[in-house]
Formats: sequence, C-alpha cells, structure tokens
Amino acid sequence: MQRRVLVVAGAVLAAAALWLVMRPQALRVDVATVRRAPLRVTVDEEGETRVRDRYVVAAPATGRLLRIEHDEGDPIEAGAVVARIEPAPLDPRDRAAAQARLEAAESSQQAARARMQRAEAALAQARRDAARAAQLHARGTASDYALEQARLAETSAVREHEEARFAAAAAASDVEAARAVLIADPGPTASRPEAAAAPSCAGAVPCLEGRAPVSGQILRVLEESERIVAAGTPLVEIGDPAALEIVTDVLSRDAVGVTAGTPVWIEDWGGPGALEGRVRRVEPSGFTKVSALGVEEQRVNVVIDLAEPDPRLGDGYRVEVRIVTWEGDDVLQIPASALFRVGPQWAVFVVEGGRARRRPVEVGAQATFDVEIRAGLSEGDVVILHPSDRLDDGTRVAPR
Repeated sequence: MQRRVLVVAGAVLAAAALWLVMRPQALRVDVATVRRAPLRVTVDEEGETRVRDRYVVAAPATGRLLRIEHDEGDPIEAGAVVARIEPAPLDPRDRAAAQARLEAAESSQQAARARMQRAEAALAQARRDAARAAQLHARGTASDYALEQARLAETSAVREHEEARFAAAAAASDVEAARAVLIADPGPTASRPEAAAAPSCAGAVPCLEGRAPVSGQILRVLEESERIVAAGTPLVEIGDPAALEIVTDVLSRDAVGVTAGTPVWIEDWGGPGALEGRVRRVEPSGFTKVSALGVEEQRVNVVIDLAEPDPRLGDGYRVEVRIVTWEGDDVLQIPASALFRVGPQWAVFVVEGGRARRRPVEVGAQATFDVEIRAGLSEGDVVILHPSDRLDDGTRVAPR
C-alpha cells in the first residue's frame, strides 16, 4: 500500500513538472496606465522668422552706382541717403534723338493748346446759340427742333472742349518725359576718363539719390560694390528687426483647423523655454510643395505674431512651431501606440488577471503621442503598448 502511494505521488510530481516545462510562457509586453491629464492637439511644423515690413530701395535710373558705405545692421533714419547713382550718359546719336523727341513733343503741345483754344471759342458760341434759341422758343418764334439742335450743339461743344483739355494735358506730360531724359543725362563731361573715375557725384554731373523710406536698420546690402546698374535694380533692404513675425507652411488639411487668434508655441529657437504667439493670418491660397520623400503636397502659409519677441531672434531664423488646434484640462487619455484597428473600429488590449483582453474603444481628439478616450476604458486600466501579431484575446502577458 505504501509503495502504491509513492508511485502515484511520483507520477503526479512528474506530470506537474512536465506541465510546468511544456506550458506556454507569458508574453513580455510594455504597458501604460489610463490616466486623466491635460491634452493638447497641435500642428507641428518648421517655421522661419522674418521682418514684418520690408522696404527695398531700388535704383531710380540706369547709371553708375557709387559704392554703398552702409553695412548690414546699421541704423538708418527715414529720408537718409543710402545710395547714389550717376546716370549713364547718352551717346551723340541718342542725345540727338532725345532732343528731337523733345522738340516734337513741344510742337504737339502747342498744337494741343491751339485746339483747346478753338474748342473754348466753339463752346462759348454754342452756349450763346443755345441761350438765343431758348429765348426765341419762349416767344414762339423758334420750333422745338431748333431748340433741340442748339442744345445738342452745346453738349457736343462741351465734350470737344474736354477732349481738347485732356489732349493738352497729355501733350504737357510728353514734354516733361522728353525733357527728363535730357535732364538726367550728365552730358559730355561724364564721358571723360577723369569724370568716370570720380568717387562721387560732383561738379556738373547730376546725382540721383536713393533714400530710406522709413527708419529702421539695414537688413541686406544687395549691391555693395560700384558698378553699372539698370533702373529698378534692388540695392538695399530696410526694416525693423524688432518687428518680427513667423511664417510656416502646413498641410492644407491641417490649415482647415487653424484660424486667426489660434495660440502657438515656438520651440527650438535657440533659447530656454518656449515663446508664445498667435496666428495672425492663414493665407487664402495654397501651393504645391515636394516633400523630402518626393511626394507632392498641398500646403498653406500661416503667419504668426510673437507675444514678446526675444531680441536675440533675427530675420530668417529657423524655429519649431506648435499650433494648438484643440486642448482640454482633464482628459481621459492613453498613448497612441496602444491603439489598433479591428475593422472600422479602434481597439486596445487591457491587462486583466495576467491576460490580454481585447476591448473596443471610442477615440476623441488625437495628439502627436496621446489620444482622448471617450468610451471603453476607465482611469487606472492598464493597456498594452505596441501590440504585436502574437497577442490575442486571452494571451498570458507579463509587463516588462
């Protein structure tokens, strides 16, 4: 009897040992606890600072630009001279043509004045005829037709006088334009070698000046060295570095949720902490941009005002912006890496009694790393992060 008991006990112990050896091991998983905390949904993009109002001083005429003495960063007052240009001289043929154009314009002006005087006289006569016809019509000695013809002649005379006056004004403008060409011409003195080597506008050589339209600082000197420039060539950029704004481009689908006044956090700008800002404008037109992966994206520029600009920031600095599109103070949330799809619905694995239990959930706002849970979980539940294909409903798990 005792021997039989020992045999049975040994068999039970052997079976238990075999079961312990052969049973599946618990799957090691990463877990997180469902919690309530503030949640902020943001659109994260790179941005660039820029001076809000930029002013470009351009060359007023074609000529020789004298060396610009100002440096980038120099303060400048409104009206101060920032560039000087000696207009390019005309060759004899061009000067003769310009002189002929001036004489032709003056002749046209005299003809226009004569036409205007003739139109004034015709208008005065038409008004007298209309007044006389009105008196005769009142006495019954002139017909209605005669009165209408007199008034029509007066109206036509008024229109012809206006036409002559406009033509005279246009002729006067043509004369001024033709004369300006000769006024801007420095003449034969500029063609001499000693005049060409002059360091500044002096003597008989007229000098055109580019002046600062506003007070501020010189942001960029676009043409520093002395050379020949064409009319309209940008020379200097002027602005106020303290009046900064930030421009960033976001995907068009994200721009739909951004409005003027939306709060913004500016990070990775080079200083401690984050700077505050607000969206001033979402531009109405989008544009196509190719991403680093070669994908064409529709993007929209968003302009941001800084609440308190840091003096260490300048024009063209790179920053990281986080545009807040939604936020809550007490939100039930889990890490976004715990979610997976089961058909059209979101689900998570919850750890219950050492086993994974699949549970459907209703998701709300989605931030970069965390998501709002509206239904399906309670505060304190433990969910599995990064669920793999080895997990199934009822799988034994052990937190790492």
